[in-house]
Amino acid sequence: MANEETHRGTVNQTLSYIERHLTHMLRPDDLAREGRFSKRHFDRLFLAAIGRTAANYVRDRRLARAAAELAHTRKGILDIALEYHFQSQEAFTRAFKKAHGLTPGQYRAYAHSLVTKGTMGMNRNEVPHGWTVTGNRVDEYEVALDKREAHLGSASARIQSVKRGAEGFATLMQMFGADRYAGKRVRLTAFVKAEGIQGWAGLWMRVDRKNGDLLQFDNMQDRPIQGTLDWNQYAVVLDVSEASHAIAFGALLRGEGRLWVDNFRIDEVDERTPTTGQSAEEGVPAEPVNLDFEG
Repeated sequence: MANEETHRGTVNQTLSYIERHLTHMLRPDDLAREGRFSKRHFDRLFLAAIGRTAANYVRDRRLARAAAELAHTRKGILDIALEYHFQSQEAFTRAFKKAHGLTPGQYRAYAHSLVTKGTMGMNRNEVPHGWTVTGNRVDEYEVALDKREAHLGSASARIQSVKRGAEGFATLMQMFGADRYAGKRVRLTAFVKAEGIQGWAGLWMRVDRKNGDLLQFDNMQDRPIQGTLDWNQYAVVLDVSEASHAIAFGALLRGEGRLWVDNFRIDEVDERTPTTGQSAEEGVPAEPVNLDFEG
C-alpha cells in the first residue's frame, strides 16, 4: 500500500512539473530525476498510471495547449510550434494534423468561424453526450463542454457555480452495468483542474446492488480538491463484488468555484492497489460508542 501511494505521489508530482514546464525543454531523464526513480522504473510507473509514455503525454499536452492558442490568440503558427519545442513548422503541422485531423491553419480558421458564430468556447449547459447532470441545487451550477480549456484533445467538461454563495452541489455522471468487473477491483482516474473552489470537489464512484442498495462508495471527501490547482490526475479505487449490478461515476462540485475534468479512465487493478472507499458494511460500527458523551 505504501509503495502504491508513493508511486501515485511520484506521478502526480511529475504531472505538476510537466504543467509548469510545457514551454521548456523536457527530457525523459529530467522527468525521471524529478520523480527520483531510474528512467526505466519511472517509465513503467508513468505508463501504468497514465496509459501513455511520458514523452507521448508531454507531446499531447503541448498539442492541446497549442490548439487553444491557435483558437484564441493571434500568435503565428511558427511561433507556437517553436514555443512548444517542435523542431519546425512542418513537424508541428504533421503532429497537429494527426492529433486533430486538421492542419494548424485549418484549425485556426475553423475555430475563428465558430467564435464569430458564437459556438466556440464555453457552451453553457451543453451537457456532453452520454453524461447526465444531477445535484441538489442544479440551478446554482452550469455544466458544459469547454473548448477553451482541454487537458488532451480539444475539449473538457466544466462544472461551475453561477450563483454567489452557492451552497448546493452538482455532478456530471454516468452509469453502466457491473458485469464486466464483477469480482474485481476497479480504479477510476481522471484529470482535473480547479479554480477558486471554496467548498470542495472530487471524483466519485459507487457500486450498487440490483435493488439499488449501496455496496461501495467514495467521493474523495476525505481528500478534497480545493482552491486553485492546475491539471493533475486523481483516482478512486473500489472493489466490485459478485453481487454488484451497476457502477456509477463522475465528478462533483460543492459550493462556489469552477472545475474542469477530462480523460476519464476505468481500469481493472490487482490487490496491490489499495481501495480508497468504504463499503456499506464498513460504514456501520460493530458496537455503539460514547453513550455517556465522555469519550
